[in-house]
Amino acid sequence: MQLLRTGGSTHLALAALLVAMICAPDLAQAQASPFMTGASSLQTNILAWLTPVAIILVMVLGGMAMANRMSWGWCIGAILGIAIGFGAPQIVTWVRGMFGV
Repeated sequence: MQLLRTGGSTHLALAALLVAMICAPDLAQAQASPFMTGASSLQTNILAWLTPVAIILVMVLGGMAMANRMSWGWCIGAILGIAIGFGAPQIVTWVRGMFGV
């Protein structure tokens, strides 16, 4: 029975908290996920690293094509790899949309 006897200040504090949550629902929402923050940072870093590598790869493939020393399988693989590397966010959004996630 001791638990049922609470002071008036406790009820007042709970009522004030409830009114604040009703009047300002944005304050009650959770903040950004630390996982998403880290994943976004990793994606940005990988794209920053991939950009010069892709440029150099295209230059090397062009030089090999001019020298007639290139297998077209490497060329197609490089093009697909660059497209997947830079299009990964759109591919993930598309796949998530297909499965309703």
